[in-house]
Amino acid sequence: MTGQSLRTLSEANFEDNEISINVGGFKKKMRSNTLLRFPETRLGKLLSCHSKESILELCDDYDDTKNEFYFDRNPELFPYVLHFYNTGKLHVMGELCVFSFSQEIEYWGINEFFIDSCCSYSYHGRKMEPDQEKWEEQSDQESTTSSFDEILAFYNDASKFDKQPFGNIRRQLWLALDNPGYSVLSRIFSILSIVVVLGSIVTMCLNSLPDFQIVDSNGNPEEDPRFEIVEHFGIAWFTFELVARFAVAPDFLKFFKHALNLIDLMSILPFYITLIVNLVVESSPTLANLGRVAQVLRLMRIFRILKLARHSTGLRSLGATLKYSYREVGLLLLYLSVGISIFSVVAYTIEKEENEGLATIPACWWWATVSMTTVGYGDVVPGSTAGKLTASACILAGILVVVLPITLIFNKFSHFYRRQKQLESAMRSCDFGDGMKEVPSVNLRDYYAYKVKSLMASLTNMSRSTPSELSLNDSLH
Repeated sequence: MTGQSLRTLSEANFEDNEISINVGGFKKKMRSNTLLRFPETRLGKLLSCHSKESILELCDDYDDTKNEFYFDRNPELFPYVLHFYNTGKLHVMGELCVFSFSQEIEYWGINEFFIDSCCSYSYHGRKMEPDQEKWEEQSDQESTTSSFDEILAFYNDASKFDKQPFGNIRRQLWLALDNPGYSVLSRIFSILSIVVVLGSIVTMCLNSLPDFQIVDSNGNPEEDPRFEIVEHFGIAWFTFELVARFAVAPDFLKFFKHALNLIDLMSILPFYITLIVNLVVESSPTLANLGRVAQVLRLMRIFRILKLARHSTGLRSLGATLKYSYREVGLLLLYLSVGISIFSVVAYTIEKEENEGLATIPACWWWATVSMTTVGYGDVVPGSTAGKLTASACILAGILVVVLPITLIFNKFSHFYRRQKQLESAMRSCDFGDGMKEVPSVNLRDYYAYKVKSLMASLTNMSRSTPSELSLNDSLH
């Protein structure tokens, strides 16, 4: 420096009352008395420098002829710093990355304490729990991307028939069997399948009634012959249904990777396993205990109700909701387990001497579970005043705990239901004719946007994992 080297910059700049700041090409003249209001910040410390070396410790470059300080920082975030020097308060816009903003104000020596009250709650919440606000966005992004992928996979499977013998016929049968509502044939097939499933379930329920139970000469229960005919017809239909779908499948290797096809397989396996077990028991009386296994397998027929998911948009949407709501479901179970543990110990401490039903902590677990879920069997109740107050607190806590994630799960179910309806509409409106003549109607711009968004999110997470590196926004500038 020249003659100013023996004086501080504050003394020199009080003469012209302003200094020049250049942040990544964004130039601004700032008054010295404005900067001196915050002497502990980076710009405030510049005014107390006595040499060029001390100045370069605080900025990236200094032009003593123009008295201009240069900072290689993000110019888009510097207006927030200027607003702070003018007003003494920091404001954070909702679209800003809180981590980049935090690094930026840390560089300028501004404490987060100066964030105004209108932005403080949102800022600290996003910074402490960054993933919480992204859960719904992530599920929407995943589900939207999934719907695009499902449509593209559907058309990709349909195109495989062009290279196979009797491709057009097999494709029409595949569409009719796998897409209820695609044609009149598929609607008839779907209705018949639903009737058989419901008939099988009703038959199993009626068979448990004493009026329909038959006992053989050895005292062993037997199935009513009328119900047995219905059961055999149902098994024959389910087997035909599975074999027909497998025969017209575009890819045999991937057939049983589909959840609905696995459900079809599990609906008939108990019958054939039971048949084999009964044959083994009859040939080898020493293996009579296997008969109990057959009785258990017979009860597995109730899972045939899941076959209705192929014909019900609501059931498929419910499955997708549970798949993408594992965080909310996990939180619900965590909250319930914590509440059950606390209230069971409190109830045990209060009631152990006067109430035999609450004499052990495991018994109190049962009582707390029934109370928090507001089932209220009434088999065990507290008798003392303190116990009743504890039960009231347990019930109220259970209502709050159960209600908290319900709204998120319901919103996701509505979203997945709409997505499933759109997907079904796209599949039913397809017309392949003699082959794949046109590209499927998919909004590729949105699909590309979601893919790029996922990539940018991954890059941002990588940049956050290395604090020594500049943020992604800084590197772009």
